[in-house]
Amino acid sequence: MSLKFAANLSFLYQDRPLLDRIASAARDGFEGVEYLFPYDFPAREIKQRLSDAGIAQALFNAPAGDWARGERGTSSLPGRTEEFRSGVLQALDYAGELGNTRVHIMAGLLPADADRAERLERYQANVAWAAGQAAARGITIVLEPINQRDMPGYLLSYQQDALAVIDAIGAPNVQVQFDCYHCQIMEGDITMKLRAMFEFVGHVQIASVPGRNEPDGQELSYPYVFQVLDELGYAGWVGCEYKPRADTSAGLGWLRAYRQSIGR
Repeated sequence: MSLKFAANLSFLYQDRPLLDRIASAARDGFEGVEYLFPYDFPAREIKQRLSDAGIAQALFNAPAGDWARGERGTSSLPGRTEEFRSGVLQALDYAGELGNTRVHIMAGLLPADADRAERLERYQANVAWAAGQAAARGITIVLEPINQRDMPGYLLSYQQDALAVIDAIGAPNVQVQFDCYHCQIMEGDITMKLRAMFEFVGHVQIASVPGRNEPDGQELSYPYVFQVLDELGYAGWVGCEYKPRADTSAGLGWLRAYRQSIGR
């Protein structure tokens, strides 16, 4: 079995408009695409671009508040439940049109003077509501721990944080978005964690550490990570959420090497 890779278009092919990046990813051999948010474009327009390129939609985020002003999710914020729920329904409508079965819900930032337990309780309740809405549509909600260096104050930063929420909710369609880059920065031990929590992993993302560039060196040996994912029988998407050092296409030697190693 070979892994299937999705180009994160919020990071890759930055020299062209977002929707044009879909065709670029397909030409470079990616099987799928992901990005932060699709909501600036009609779902039908994105769907047509995906169809024209012969590529799948893998993942996107539910609306996360006022991104330009620094918000990183409304799910744990007081007084924002109605906005959160409206955003989740919008995300599920888009997913139904575009065909992806994974939607990421961001946890939001924790102010220094806020009660962490209270914010986590609100987050958990909101995710549980979203999971109920998503289940009826065959969609899985994924929760991503994000490192404190890139996103100071983010509510969810350790794999165990996400697993605790998943355990408390008890819904089979709530899983972890396992970002190897974030995990390596916060706690390391990537492949042992993947083995230990594999049944709860619904999406994987990759980038080098510490540079967040192509997954071709620095602290992590991605050929080994890929080997472990293959051994575990991982059938989901591997999202390529990294910052190309230069031209995206020119930096895909790592992908060509992987495919050569499995005879593709």
